[in-house]
Amino acid sequence: MKVVIVGGVAGGATAAARIRRLDEQAEIIIFERSEYISYANCALPYYIGGVIEDSRKLTLQTPRNFASRFRITAKTRHEVTSIQPDKKTVSVKNLQTGEAFEESYDKLLLSPGAKPVMPQLPGIGSSRVFTLRTVEDTLKIEEFIDKNQPKSVVLAGGGFIGIELADNLKNWGMDVTIVQRPNQLMTPFDRDMASFIHAEMRKHGVNLALGHSVEGLEENDNGVSVLLQDAPPLQTDMVVLAIGVTPDSRLAKNAGLALGIKESILVNDRMETSIPNIYAVGDAVQVKHFVTGGDALISLAGPAVKQARIAADNICGGDSRYKKSQASSVIRIFDITAASTGINEAAAKKAGLSFDKIIISPQSHAEYFPGSTTMTVKVLFEKETYRILGAQIIGSDGVDKRIDVLATAIRANLTALDLQDLDLAYAPPYSSSKDPVNLAGFVIDNIANGIVKQCYLEDLETLPRDNSVTLLDVRTEKEFARGAIDGFINIPLDKLRDRLSEIDNSKPVYAICESGIRSYIASRILTAGGYDCYNFAGGLHIYNAVQNDRA
Repeated sequence: MKVVIVGGVAGGATAAARIRRLDEQAEIIIFERSEYISYANCALPYYIGGVIEDSRKLTLQTPRNFASRFRITAKTRHEVTSIQPDKKTVSVKNLQTGEAFEESYDKLLLSPGAKPVMPQLPGIGSSRVFTLRTVEDTLKIEEFIDKNQPKSVVLAGGGFIGIELADNLKNWGMDVTIVQRPNQLMTPFDRDMASFIHAEMRKHGVNLALGHSVEGLEENDNGVSVLLQDAPPLQTDMVVLAIGVTPDSRLAKNAGLALGIKESILVNDRMETSIPNIYAVGDAVQVKHFVTGGDALISLAGPAVKQARIAADNICGGDSRYKKSQASSVIRIFDITAASTGINEAAAKKAGLSFDKIIISPQSHAEYFPGSTTMTVKVLFEKETYRILGAQIIGSDGVDKRIDVLATAIRANLTALDLQDLDLAYAPPYSSSKDPVNLAGFVIDNIANGIVKQCYLEDLETLPRDNSVTLLDVRTEKEFARGAIDGFINIPLDKLRDRLSEIDNSKPVYAICESGIRSYIASRILTAGGYDCYNFAGGLHIYNAVQNDRA
């Protein structure tokens, strides 16, 4: 069997190695148009920032290593220009010599990945404008920085690449500005959770131009002028376009393969395309979302390598199936970590799902043990069924652990109520006896059993201030004096039982505290006294984050 693989990064290299482990006799050829195979895309910003110092560590394998260990032929600087499915051949061009030739195959695997979105803007070809997708892109940026010592940079795009670059370029002492068309960074997160990301970026001196679009670039003697829609231009020394990526499906389209959303390659759960003996994996393929069941494009390394293993199994006669994606991700942003899995509120609404949510602010480990920090945990679940739809966590230590537990719960089809029963490891340096994931389950169980009713940020903004409701802040007098929401009265929790007569029991009561814990206790006291009480989810912790972000 002869297998030709187009693209030698995460998906292609993984599939090649797996095929060899399954079939020692197969002839395996990889064509990669760049100079490198099996490189770590996710490491590129950290090399630019100097966190990873040796460029050789960006590549996990080399063509020589592939040949000696796996007897796999990996040809870099070779671009596949077309596919002839009827002849089972591909046309290849050697980019170093210009030689063109055809290569036959029995099985063909496409792993072309995705390419950076390159809008047709004036000045896009400036020598001071870069993208970051390949090792070559990285080395170009490094060379420009070393040679020109730029003092400022504008990053167009506030996703993973933009934020990681902002973090790392700040290490060089550069003035960093992110321009983002949506009014928030990191769109997998809801706007309230993104407020914490914005605060961290601003804390470290990153300028945010949210809700603005780049309309053009003008190179001048002082660098580059970035032209914005409805805003003054930004003068900078260099620009990196990190607007997003789009499936690199040109080969598939020209060969007549069926395409999906945004012209991604359509595959089944065996990673087979619409033409026999041709498989596709990675950022270029359309998948099904595990939570919604709908079509999705998910450009992450984890799904790519899983798909590659499945395609390799099936190329070698097996019957492996890809069981959908749920887009679990994590990112370091200066001193915090942000992670998500499943879907957010916007996606849930788009899918027509009826959902509820909780927001809690637990400690990363036992509060009495040194180093404990607050994390903000948001869990979305389907009403009636309590199916977990998604989760978002922002904090410092332990965020990655908790998001992985929640991702596993989603994958295992556990309900939000099952979270309270998970038997999770506990020791004071690592967790609390009530782990944040268990705590989320406890809160959801209280909602399910009618023990607590919630209100949310969007409710608080529309609550009347005409005395038809009681707005109650149960923090201490000192906390209240340092700042409170207009219209709220202050009765500290520890004095509430003795001052119930001050609260009209004919009016609904909306209780708030710093995190939602004291106001929950207050709501139980009030409910037992016959009051119609609602607890504000997330407390002032989430309210202040959003309000400060608007300032």
